[in-house]
Amino acid sequence: MIQGLYFLKMKKGYTYILSNKNKTVKYIGVTGDLNKRITEHKNGKGSDFTKKYNLIDLLYFEEFTDINQAISREKQLKNWRKE
Repeated sequence: MIQGLYFLKMKKGYTYILSNKNKTVKYIGVTGDLNKRITEHKNGKGSDFTKKYNLIDLLYFEEFTDINQAISREKQLKNWRKE
């Protein structure tokens, strides 16, 4: 290691969209571990909203090298409106 240089490991992040089987309700979320989070949703241990509407189908996800990028993308998607 070069003396005086420190490398910070950035935590990866994911933005994802879930829906129910009829695709009538959508949920946009962010996580550092996509597989774990999807498993939690499928087991009813995700958010109360996803449990209430049985949102277990992963429609889409994006991977980011930094969790903060994923959080920014989640905010952007949540502000998007259908036309």
